[in-house]
Amino acid sequence: MRILLTGGGEGAALIAARLIREGNQVTIVEKDAQRCAELEEHLDAKIIRGSASSVSTLEKAGLADSEMLIAETDSDEINLLSCMIAQANSNIAIKVARLRTHEFRHWDKILGNLGLNVDRIIHPETTIMDRIMRVLHAPGVSDILDFADGKIKLFGMNVQADSWFAGKTVEELDAAGPPKNSMIAMIFRGQEVIIPHGAQKLQPGDHIYICTTSEDLSAVFAFMGIQEKTALRRVVIVGGRQLGIWVAEELEKAGVQVKLIERDPARCEMISEILDRTVVVHGDPTDQQTLEEENIEGADAFLALTRDDADNVVASLLARRLGADKIVALTNRTNYLPIVQRLGINTAISQRLTAVDMILSFVRKADVLSVTTFREEEAEALEFIATKGSNIVNRKLRDIKMPRGAIVGAIVRDNGYVTVPRGQASVQQGDRVIIFSLADTVPELESQFLGKRIRHRNAA
Repeated sequence: MRILLTGGGEGAALIAARLIREGNQVTIVEKDAQRCAELEEHLDAKIIRGSASSVSTLEKAGLADSEMLIAETDSDEINLLSCMIAQANSNIAIKVARLRTHEFRHWDKILGNLGLNVDRIIHPETTIMDRIMRVLHAPGVSDILDFADGKIKLFGMNVQADSWFAGKTVEELDAAGPPKNSMIAMIFRGQEVIIPHGAQKLQPGDHIYICTTSEDLSAVFAFMGIQEKTALRRVVIVGGRQLGIWVAEELEKAGVQVKLIERDPARCEMISEILDRTVVVHGDPTDQQTLEEENIEGADAFLALTRDDADNVVASLLARRLGADKIVALTNRTNYLPIVQRLGINTAISQRLTAVDMILSFVRKADVLSVTTFREEEAEALEFIATKGSNIVNRKLRDIKMPRGAIVGAIVRDNGYVTVPRGQASVQQGDRVIIFSLADTVPELESQFLGKRIRHRNAA
């Protein structure tokens, strides 16, 4: 696919690298000369220097021949304007815009009323907030991801040296009587990613992901020794930007005592006018004395949500040492993700990687519903609709030659049938299928099960 990407920041570069790796032709429009030079050095993409709000610049970048526009500059106004230019001056099939404003839902409606067809507005903060809220009640869990409209859950956890299942094989774990609809889908071990088989042994230090149904989630937690908190009393948030404010508002609605720490005194004043019951503190979240004074010990959760990765990691490590139960750190650098988990930070979420996942669903096949990338893009969860021509339809899983490094994690039907399958299960036309796969195996999966690539998909 020929893709025109406006904006050359770190987030856009991550998106471009992924798209290029998957065989797409990418052109990037960036106004800063030095940044253009850096992109040319590191990416196999055509780089055009200029403003994404300029008609002539977009035309020079090949707007007329592009099949998809991704507007990913740091300006909401320019992102919307580039979409308007694309609609007025080309037949481009797909337009995606990254918006940062908290009013993004209003803009979605306004654009529709104006007849400006933006196929998807990307606002990763919404997805990230949902992910944060899902894990707060489970201190030992790193992620709880939803598939098939929440019918399927995937959660991550560490294998500790004193875990009852440390040293056991997957087969031995199955023999111990777990809930029927559950399976270990992936194991992250150092730099290695493993799609496990029965003889695979779980080792202390592994980070594992378990697939189950929404109905069986609590039972699987109990089986693995995870104790859920029925209620949250006290949560500390670091960072008073949009995401921190949104999370605080949600926690206030649930009756949780919230304390928010922010460095900028003017922003503290503004936040105190927005939030009703949250205690807003002006202070340095990376200073141990500040955290001690704000009584971090015993907090149900500590959420480091600033824009600075290093600040988030340092603050999280201090909070862990001071005794916070659950720690969540926002990080944009994907190479930080495996490191922070090994440092004992429960949950690390990448805003940039979230944006990549939201965009990839559009670039992939028409029947792909969601793409979820893990850690440093080493593995994926692919959710798709099984179509009539797919090699997987009307065959038992045991009879399907799955690519090495991939496993079917769940099947969901419109009639309410939901299963985490074994070899006897079969896939029917129209089923939602969730597959867990090593990143290198994804192209083979798409070729085998999803048919040829498309040139356009409707708005989701």
